[in-house]
Amino acid sequence: MTPRRIVLSVTNDLVTDQRVHRSCTALMEAGYIVTLIGRRLPHSADIDRPYRTVRMRLLFTKKAPFYAEYNLRLLMRLLFTRTDAFYANDTDTLPANWVASRLRKKPLLFDAHEMFPEVPELVGRPRVKHFWKRIEDFLFPRLQRHRCGAVTVCQSIADIYHKRYGLKMAVVRNVPLPQPTDARQDNLTLPFENDGRQILLYQGAVNIGRGIEWIMDAMPYLPECIFVVAGTGDIYNELCARAQGSDNILMLGRVEPPALHRLTPLAALGMSLLENRGLNYYYSLPNRIADFIQAGVPVLATDFPEIHRVIQQYAVGTLVDPPPFDAEKNTSVPPDPEQLAHTIRHTLNYWNSIPKNERQARFSRAAKDLSFQNDKKTLLDTLEAIFH
Repeated sequence: MTPRRIVLSVTNDLVTDQRVHRSCTALMEAGYIVTLIGRRLPHSADIDRPYRTVRMRLLFTKKAPFYAEYNLRLLMRLLFTRTDAFYANDTDTLPANWVASRLRKKPLLFDAHEMFPEVPELVGRPRVKHFWKRIEDFLFPRLQRHRCGAVTVCQSIADIYHKRYGLKMAVVRNVPLPQPTDARQDNLTLPFENDGRQILLYQGAVNIGRGIEWIMDAMPYLPECIFVVAGTGDIYNELCARAQGSDNILMLGRVEPPALHRLTPLAALGMSLLENRGLNYYYSLPNRIADFIQAGVPVLATDFPEIHRVIQQYAVGTLVDPPPFDAEKNTSVPPDPEQLAHTIRHTLNYWNSIPKNERQARFSRAAKDLSFQNDKKTLLDTLEAIFH
């Protein structure tokens, strides 16, 4: 039987999108011929993947002109690329994929990484949010047609879209592949001066609404700790300026996955303090949560439903209430820095008091369940179903 070809598309530059990379790898291992289409930014790093990648250079890089140009350019490629199915990642790639699938009479799989109209960048921008909501209102009911399928990252989002559109979505969680034991232990030397301080680690996109500023403000009250931020994003430069002069805040910038896998297990506490910026954050389960669990690192996280479900089920972290969000000012009321420092110190003391074997048992169980090895079967089954 001739291997089936599938074309996936995203609006990012492919470098740090681990969910899409995991999906591509799973499809390739299952025998599909994979092509991944994204974009190339002026400073995009080179990539070397075992599947074909295409990165388009665009004239526009943000807002409406970018999305219009991207979808038009993507549509032209999809119309003339040899493939047996289309795979749209997120709502912002769906228009081009939908049109191409209808014109070419090919199956379509949609993967909602988030509730796109609810992303923090659209909170406080009702006209733009309404535009993307209209796109979903038009396209999502049509994803129930023959030879279409849909997956999303958590049951909460699947339930919302089912209630809103009658759309049935399988759940493929944003969880990593298990890390080999030696990957957790092969680098016991920190890539920075630490002086015995406990590491508080944030890893992922350095964007608005991630609570990074709150932790930075608490660091003067935590001289026994160092706050390490591994990642880059929209507010990275702003936070670098904010960290100037601090001796216990370290901005590492972009860290490649192999290096991050060695760094993460060295942390004493993983940080994931989200603001309540719309339903997308409220129902999120950030992949850093599962990354910390895979590395055996306890988590301090905001008490949102999907995060609560994981932390409580496996007893692998501590939950804190989100501070009130002021919709008019489009920002949260920051927590008191000294009180947050107290919470962090109390959490560290608690986890340091738990016997090593008990900690290992908790994290081993959680890591086994929160693995893409379990979820990729759902992805492959959903994909296979659209061919019939």
